[in-house]
Amino acid sequence: MSGAGAPSAATAQELPGWRHIYSGKVRDLYVPEVLQGESAHLLVVASDRISAFDHVLEPPIAGKGAVLTALSNWWFERIDLPNHLAAADPSLPPVPLEVADRAMLTRRLEMHPIECVVRGALTGSGYAEYCETGAVCGIELPAGLSDGDLLEEPIYTPAYKAPLGEHDENITFERSVELVGEEVASALRDASLRIFTAARELAAERGVVLADTKFEFGWDPSREGSTPADLVLADEVLTSDSSRYWDAAGYAAGGPDRLASFDKQIVRDWLSANWDKQGEPPVLPDDIVARTLGRYRELFERLTSE
Repeated sequence: MSGAGAPSAATAQELPGWRHIYSGKVRDLYVPEVLQGESAHLLVVASDRISAFDHVLEPPIAGKGAVLTALSNWWFERIDLPNHLAAADPSLPPVPLEVADRAMLTRRLEMHPIECVVRGALTGSGYAEYCETGAVCGIELPAGLSDGDLLEEPIYTPAYKAPLGEHDENITFERSVELVGEEVASALRDASLRIFTAARELAAERGVVLADTKFEFGWDPSREGSTPADLVLADEVLTSDSSRYWDAAGYAAGGPDRLASFDKQIVRDWLSANWDKQGEPPVLPDDIVARTLGRYRELFERLTSE
């Protein structure tokens, strides 16, 4: 399963009653097997696969998919915006027990080709761009900022979701208007900033800094009167794979680990130290797998108290 790009259809798990139609690096999509015509529903299964540097790695992080799904569902319950989750439908096959803890039954949407990135801190690729230009996605920022500095107000820095096999492209808000129109572009920006602000405040109450995240939205053309500006939140939301979280106490104390995130950074660091990024990546050691799952679980427990 390792190697560049998404897993092939041959590697996807077979599920009784469901037909596999697509695999990303982490998620597998299914439709009802006996359906005639296009399904109004999808079964979205979060695998235990983990990717870094455009490669799917071995071994999987057993339990990761369940943690990410549970955290998405927890956030969906707290976000005041329609989402893609669908109610149980007796006309559909049951969700197979072997993936029940990491599967979401969803409505099938028309997805907008914009990845809605919100940054509450300057770090990662945004910091690299700032060092070169003094701006991030065309947004000018004050001089003298350092890696990890919190921004006075979060900024919206969209990306164009490139076709399969190509890399997403950071774009300006003006470019997003050209792609989807002013009404939809503004709705995407405003919803993203509103959700991020509320989530950041909730995370802070639990001793966690939400540094940045990305959202994906679609719309449901099957609903009478619905337009592309009637946004539906889709995919995963505010998980360790789509967001950067820091421990608030560690961040405030400073030091070399203040920006240690609750995600797969442990994997990236190990690969950077043990692989020249040529050919197939090495197999992850057991302790790296265990520590990575521990970070995913720690965030879930910190946020949800479960």
